[in-house]
Amino acid sequence: MSKENLHKNSQPFRAIISGGGTGGHIYPAIAIANELKARHKDAEILFVGAKGKMEMEKVPKAGYAIEGLWISGIQRSLSADNLAFPFKLTSSLLKARSIIKRFRPQVAIGVGGFASGPLLYMASRMSIPCLIQEQNSYAGLTNKWLSKRVKTICVAYEGLEKYFPKEKLVYTGNPVRKDILDLDAAAKRDEAYRHFGLDPNKKTILAVGGSLGARSINESISKDLHKIVQADVQILWQTGKNSFEENPDNATHLTSPLVKRTEFIYEMDLAYALADVIVSRAGALAVSEICLVAKPAIFVPFPFAAEDHQTKNVQALEAKNAAIHIKNSEAKDRLIDAALDLIKNNDLQTQLAQNIAQLGKPNATQQIVDEVLKLV
Repeated sequence: MSKENLHKNSQPFRAIISGGGTGGHIYPAIAIANELKARHKDAEILFVGAKGKMEMEKVPKAGYAIEGLWISGIQRSLSADNLAFPFKLTSSLLKARSIIKRFRPQVAIGVGGFASGPLLYMASRMSIPCLIQEQNSYAGLTNKWLSKRVKTICVAYEGLEKYFPKEKLVYTGNPVRKDILDLDAAAKRDEAYRHFGLDPNKKTILAVGGSLGARSINESISKDLHKIVQADVQILWQTGKNSFEENPDNATHLTSPLVKRTEFIYEMDLAYALADVIVSRAGALAVSEICLVAKPAIFVPFPFAAEDHQTKNVQALEAKNAAIHIKNSEAKDRLIDAALDLIKNNDLQTQLAQNIAQLGKPNATQQIVDEVLKLV
């Protein structure tokens, strides 16, 4: 929809964006909202999330209104939550209908997560054009359920026609934070070393496991921290909020100037700028960012993610020789040795970086918004 056509309408352009539960759903949703506002400053955007989930905090911080539905997923084991699910679903469908009638959106966008199911189902029933975005290489249950009702499905990986109607698929990639897109490693590298207090003349491993941390990555580093220090390699280590058992034999190495340990890294653009090798979980957002910054990476997928989608994300990279995959169960024995071997192997670093760079989609947000506006 052009600006000219928007101004001809008596009502301002309105969009609902629904979903969440993890940063991998929320941050792409916010990126889509920001791009819509950048193109059409008078656009009104309402988020719909799940009560008690992180979107209820993160979205208002980004400057957008959000309403919550009483919804959660079905647990794999018998639980009281499963008994309550039919009531939650009925409640959420009724509230979604009420929100849509009151807000009167011209389009509804789903980014995955519990809340997007009832909201987009009701929107499609009420003849509002709908689009969903699938971040992973393995389609989530909510998106698979919605796929027959929506008009467009934006995906980040090839080969998803086995889950979705092929004629609806648009290969866009995943939206990422703008500071990652603006990354100029050469210009930011010096600033990054100063910011984190690390030595620009030493090789650096960046280890990240998400905002809550990754137990297997943390325990692997804790166990073999002495190997990193003895190799004269630096590590920028995001531990996350969750605790893990520290190795008392390595306590003295925590004070080494080669070790920078922090609960959370806010300046990820700077962290990526100084990284020679990245160790990470394999959520959709992390994989998309690392593709765009084109750094050699070792992924340790979380095996208990829904439908084991993190493992499938890494397997898609492995098939193109674009990353190293270490299973969660093998991390404690293999991870640090693999990271140190990689940081010494310049040829393999170059090969992995070149291959993963080919999978980056820097214009993903713009392409998704193009598809949204086609529906209006």
